Amino acid sequence: MDRVPNLPPVNAIRVFETAARLGNFTRTGETLGMTQAAVSYRIKLLEDRLGFTLFERKARHVELTARGARLARGTSDAFRLLERTF
Repeated sequence: MDRVPNLPPVNAIRVFETAARLGNFTRTGETLGMTQAAVSYRIKLLEDRLGFTLFERKARHVELTARGARLARGTSDAFRLLERTF
């Protein structure tokens, strides 16, 4: 199977989608079996790859930026489609 050009790793997309839905990197890590630091690192790598910030980091939670919110809607839709497909 050929790799889709410019598509970030699916695992990074999964981490992003979960963090966007939960609004908290610690809870995201608990949900995915990762540490909060690993979640934060994956999000930072994804942001670096995309060239824009996905989240505003707050004291006890994170909030999606406008661009992050647009991306979150699409990734959530894509994962729901995958769930229905499988």
